[in-house]
Amino acid sequence: MFSSLSSKNLLLMSSLPRAIIHRKKVDAVQRFHPWIFSGAIAKMQGQVNDGDLVEAYSEDGKFLAIGLWGMGSIAIKVLSFQPVESMQSLLRDRLQQAFILRKQLGLIDNPETNCYRLINSEGDGLAGLIIDVYGETAVLQCHSLGTYGYRQEIAEILKEIYGDRLQAVYDKSSATLSRKSQTQSQDGLLIGEKSTDSAEVLEYGYRFIVDWERGQKTGFFLDQRENRRLFGKYATGKKVLNTFCYSGGFSVYAVAAGAREVHSIDSSVKAMEWTNRNIAANFDAERQANHTSFTGDVFDFLKQCDRDYDAIVLDPPAFAKSLSARHSAMQAYRRLNLQAMSKLKSGGLLFTFSCSQVVNVENFSGAVTAAAIESGRTIKVLHHLTHPADHPTSIFHPEGAYLKGLVLSVI
Repeated sequence: MFSSLSSKNLLLMSSLPRAIIHRKKVDAVQRFHPWIFSGAIAKMQGQVNDGDLVEAYSEDGKFLAIGLWGMGSIAIKVLSFQPVESMQSLLRDRLQQAFILRKQLGLIDNPETNCYRLINSEGDGLAGLIIDVYGETAVLQCHSLGTYGYRQEIAEILKEIYGDRLQAVYDKSSATLSRKSQTQSQDGLLIGEKSTDSAEVLEYGYRFIVDWERGQKTGFFLDQRENRRLFGKYATGKKVLNTFCYSGGFSVYAVAAGAREVHSIDSSVKAMEWTNRNIAANFDAERQANHTSFTGDVFDFLKQCDRDYDAIVLDPPAFAKSLSARHSAMQAYRRLNLQAMSKLKSGGLLFTFSCSQVVNVENFSGAVTAAAIESGRTIKVLHHLTHPADHPTSIFHPEGAYLKGLVLSVI
């Protein structure tokens, strides 16, 4: 994140707008935090529009960073703390670094797992960009106009790096951009020809149908891969409830582990169709009989179901997308966890998660602790969980660690 491609003639993009940072706010930039807030900017030199590249300078004229301008409270999302030769060279450098890291992690050319995250926004030095790979298709999702403007260049560089490993690059940015700008973007292929809107991928040898056009995010929750695997190790012989199941990831691992009975519930009819397809893709009729799908509200289901589960998964959508919603989200996490605790047999296990970025580890643990106190049960923490290594975070950007999880023993 600190440097671009090496070059004999690095040059400052002197024609770019400049943000002059307040003297008292320079330290945060020099500590390599990748966000520069609007309140830190003393003045602007030059005209700037949403998505433009911008240089940041101190008041005494020292170069600090280059990044993408945004219209919200985060004015600049930093791409480099050193001058860069060009945006194209920076993109190629970041994408190549990300590819090398995933190769070190054993995710490139892996016969058992061919779906993974390639670019995790600030964690890979490309703020506002997510790229997930599903077999021979990369799905790109831009969260800022700045990255969206370079989507075609990104796709072409990906093809250069991957070669024949990659046949298509699909842009799915319309939902993430429409909330933040007036840009009318349309999802579609950047490279390749459309043969299907989904693919069957492998995760630790299990088959999953990923529909990137109609599915949430880029199509599959890759960040839960290692947590699904851990859940499978606990599920043998148990009666399991997987709530907010989406496409049934935790359920597949539970059935594969020999769970006695698996219940999956989501409010989305389409999600339950995907869950059933994934169960059918992995198991014969006898094993499928151990799984039952329910479509409905999770809170209502937990109120009505019996207290006879050995293990429950709580993996809700983000209850808070902004700081203003954090308090109500904390109350929702407390209620949800309290309900689940009341439906577990003595010695039962609760896998509970939050993917709300504005709810930090302390907030989430506090909500779960409040639920534990109210439940009156003895509860022990067995594991602290997060996203896997292909979702890296910068040590200078703790906000990037969005997924929090606890495994609890409830007695």
